[in-house]
Parts: sequence; C-alpha cells; structure tokens
Amino acid sequence: MKNLLIKESEKFLAYIKSTKSLQTYKTYKSVLQEAIKHIEIEGNVIDITPYRLKIANQSKKTISKKVSVLRSFFEFLKDNGFKFKIIGDEHIKVPKTLPKPIHINYIKKALQNATMEEYLAILVLFSLGVRISEAVNIKLSDIKDEWIEIKGKGNKTRIIPMHPKLKKFIKDYLEFHPRKEYLFEKDFKQLTSNQLRYLVQKAFKRVGIHATPHQLRHSFATLMLDKGARINDVSELLGHKFISTTQIYTKLSNSLKLRNYLKAHPLCK
Repeated sequence: MKNLLIKESEKFLAYIKSTKSLQTYKTYKSVLQEAIKHIEIEGNVIDITPYRLKIANQSKKTISKKVSVLRSFFEFLKDNGFKFKIIGDEHIKVPKTLPKPIHINYIKKALQNATMEEYLAILVLFSLGVRISEAVNIKLSDIKDEWIEIKGKGNKTRIIPMHPKLKKFIKDYLEFHPRKEYLFEKDFKQLTSNQLRYLVQKAFKRVGIHATPHQLRHSFATLMLDKGARINDVSELLGHKFISTTQIYTKLSNSLKLRNYLKAHPLCK
C-alpha cells in the first residue's frame, strides 16, 4: 500500500508542478517525501500520527502547513477514486502574525529616491491602504475628482478619498505616461501583482530595507490609528467585513492607548 502511495504522490506532484509555482512544488515534494516515510497504513486506514509526532517540535505554523499539504494530497486521492479513512490530521490553531509596519522615515526616503513608476506604486499603496490585487486593478475610469473606486474581495466596491499629493501626482504622471485602461500598465498592458511588488521592493532595497506592498497596507492602518482615526473608519477604508479583522490586523501603539486612557478616564480630567 505504501508503494501505491508513493506512486500516487508522484502523480499528485506532477499535477502541482503544472498548476502551481516552482517553489510550491518543491515544498509539496519535500513534505510528501518526508511524511510518507512515517505514515502508517492498515487496510483502508491511513494514520499520519507518527509523522505528527516526528514534527511535533516544529512551530505550529510549520506543522499546519505540512498537514495542509497532506490534506491536499488526500483530497487528490479521493478525487481519483480512492476510499480510505485518515487519522491524525486534526487542525491546530496557528497564532495570527502581523507584518511589521514600515517606519514613516523609510517610506519618505524610498519616495525621495524612487523612479516615477515606483513613486506611483508606493503612493497608491500607502495613501489608499489597498491590497496589491486591488491596486493593479485600478482603472482610469475608477479615478474620480477626489475619490478612487476600489473593487475589493467578493466584487465589493468601496470609495476611498484621494490624498491631494496622490491626486496631483496621478494627473502629472498621466500627462507624460498615457495609459490605455489601467493606472498600472507597461506597454499598454496591465501590470501583474508580481510586477507591482517588484517595483515596491526595488524602491525600498535602494534605501537599504526589504519591504512589501502588504507592509505598506499595514503601515497605512497602524499610522492612521496612531494619529487618532476611528477604527470603524479604518476598517471601512481597508475593506474589512468585520471590525474584529481590523483589530487583529492592526495594533494600537502604547502611546495612543495612553493618550486615549488619559483623555477618557474620569479621574484623569
């Protein structure tokens, strides 16, 4: 049975290689080769408990990812007609981690040293707080007088005010760099998320740090809250369905907590 599992894992990996990135394929291959050595099979029961014990000392996040790979493999087997019972694939809770916000000084320095394309990318992501997938999908027709219409998750649309600096830069930029349909284009073709990510990373690398578009979104949220913006407003600007998501996604600084405490508590008045 284990030989059959190895044979089917090769088919599964071939499928992953044709549909996912090379890095994903390498990760899946490594996990399956490691796991199959420890998986126990009896009849139609596949027990991955021995493998879970093998990796028990690894971080919860790593264990969760490895078990997730096995679940994908088992789903593949079921789709191909195999019938079996799985033991030991219980979910584990992984603590949610937040990307570190970029210090405003680094953002300003990156903007000072950026090309026009990089400047536009950083300014859009940081001043609007949008996801990278939302940024690449901004059409010229979405840009209004003082607002930008953002199409978010689940085709939900939200309206975000444009910072005057962004409004002026877009106007000046389009005069010298005409676009066909999208704000972010190259040779009149829409940029991909990876291409936009590369622009951002290149700009920050120039000033000595590694930074991502998602960190700019996180910086937008934390700095807005730190300056006293209401969490309800920030949540709406980010396109979060629930306030609880914003509470997880952002961290109020200790200084803001202290200011709010001193402002609100009756004994402090």
